[in-house]
Amino acid sequence: MLLQATGITKLYGIQPVLEGINLQVNERERVGLVGVNGAGKSTLLKILAGELSYDGGHIHKSKETTVGYLAQNSGLQSERTIHEEMLSVFAPLIEAEAELRQLEQQIADPAAAEDEKRYEELLERYSLRSDWFKDRGGYEMNTRIRSVLHGMGFGDFPPDTPIATLSGGQKTRLALARILLQAPDLLMLDEPTNHLDIETLTWLEDYLRGYSGGILVVSHDRYFLDRLVTTIVEIERHQSQRYTGNYSRYVDLKAAEYESRLKQYEKQQVEIAKMEEFVQRNIVRASTTKRAQSRRKTLEKMDRIERPLGELKKANFAFEPDFHSGREVLQIREVAVSFGENAPLFKNASFELRRGDTAALIGPNGIGKSTLLQCLTGTREPSAGSVNWGAKVKIGYYDQEQTRLNPQNTVLEELWSEYPMLEEARIRTILGNFLFSGEDVQKKVSALSGGEKARVSLSKLMLRGANMLILDEPTNHLDLVSREVLESALIDFEGTLLFISHDRYFLNKMAERVLELHPDGIDQYLGNYDDYIAKKGELEDLASETAGDAPSSAPTRLDRELSAPEKGGSSSYEADKQAKREERSRQRRLAELEDAIAGLEEEITLLETEMTKPEVYQDYMVLQEHERDLNEKKQQLAGFFSEWEVLADE
Repeated sequence: MLLQATGITKLYGIQPVLEGINLQVNERERVGLVGVNGAGKSTLLKILAGELSYDGGHIHKSKETTVGYLAQNSGLQSERTIHEEMLSVFAPLIEAEAELRQLEQQIADPAAAEDEKRYEELLERYSLRSDWFKDRGGYEMNTRIRSVLHGMGFGDFPPDTPIATLSGGQKTRLALARILLQAPDLLMLDEPTNHLDIETLTWLEDYLRGYSGGILVVSHDRYFLDRLVTTIVEIERHQSQRYTGNYSRYVDLKAAEYESRLKQYEKQQVEIAKMEEFVQRNIVRASTTKRAQSRRKTLEKMDRIERPLGELKKANFAFEPDFHSGREVLQIREVAVSFGENAPLFKNASFELRRGDTAALIGPNGIGKSTLLQCLTGTREPSAGSVNWGAKVKIGYYDQEQTRLNPQNTVLEELWSEYPMLEEARIRTILGNFLFSGEDVQKKVSALSGGEKARVSLSKLMLRGANMLILDEPTNHLDLVSREVLESALIDFEGTLLFISHDRYFLNKMAERVLELHPDGIDQYLGNYDDYIAKKGELEDLASETAGDAPSSAPTRLDRELSAPEKGGSSSYEADKQAKREERSRQRRLAELEDAIAGLEEEITLLETEMTKPEVYQDYMVLQEHERDLNEKKQQLAGFFSEWEVLADE
């Protein structure tokens, strides 16, 4: 066991943030800490890291256990260069290496051999220090630095780059790189996937999956949690609950647990109602008074099951276009963007969107994705090429930096200033749907958290009535529940959607086409993120196989051998699009069935466990009811399995 926290309580004034939190991290265990924004996840991590006091409970950690803690958006502050900062992690090894060089010089000195005893001492000292240096990875030190820096997106940075010149996001990535090189027994990471592009995210996941220590991570990245963690600890209503498995398993277990508890509660309520009715009818009758009194005592002694709490309140909204656009929505041709005399960020960017399309724009950080969206919305002029919008297109734009919000406005004023014809009651109702109630609407925008600002921006976007949504990292700052609400709203949206996202779960659920931006243009792939990865892998394999046969032409040709709709005619495009949608529908139904099967199997297991309890199997009526429920669930499960087999064979 690396860390154990028992009964942790934290108060702000008299208001509890955490109450009786229990958490344990074992060796090599990967624990994901989840909960809505404001649940206290970051607070708990700070407490466990020793950076914040707490009001109750105990934390046990061995003195020998080393901990590496990365706070959210905690950029590395240093006067050193990138390479100097990374080398500082290995200070003891660098000192040992310097000593080894000195010993080598002394041993090579002919005068040293004249003193046999001194010479033997030098050799012995060199052997001991050399073994120590080797055992602690001294010979792999520089290789590890290069590998981690490359994986974290610093491969092209000169080693002598001053850290002070880096952006905030780059400093946070470098702070994470430094902690990874320290290789502590326990990593505690608060939103480590922020500021990472997809390539870096994938590298980090693979690195952490092979990490030799334990990991405790706060994240809203569902794809990351599914690939990495083996345990989920949820903080909800100030308390904690532990679930075995990854994020998807946790969702299934939580739902099954709620259904089971609700049925137990409802069943007991029926029993209580029957007993109370019996008491009321029979307490005054001489012949039945004793029986009624006995039932009353049973009621008084009964352990009442509390009604299980349902889901926390969540945002509720929809994007409804004021009118439909024309069939041809957007055409961009050979667009390039340059800054001054510098080489262009990208050039030859071309693609088209038709009404109802949903496309994701992806690419590494710094390639110019947000800049391209600015060209589409008219806030920046492209250096070359053309952007042509179709008829009756009404654009709604979501800016990840929230620059369109006035920090001096209150939440209420922010909506009212843009939609002055709406009544205050109507605006308050809309804001209530985005979880701003009561005095919340009088908060200054400048005082809002990132998640709150995101909800204000989404409320304004909803009121826009656009039929073309352009979204730049819409899931940033949103908690897991809000991301799911946003996904549902976008799935039901009847217009056209273009978005940038590093959220691979979101990409898989939303994208019907992936546009990959690179310096020389845009490559297009039909399907979602997983389809994109599969196609890229196929193309890379094909390029490797044919490189020997046609080294001069094959790579160039294969780099553009893509599933782009523009390559075929209109009918071919529509057919491909329809086929892809049908396949996506089939895949979604398969996923729904798999979730339902997992949930039913969990419910069946819980029921069978209940039926082994004496208070159940000794009560014929209760046992009969359990058997009916069990048979119904097994029949439902068989039906789901049959449907799944049919879809899986298509």
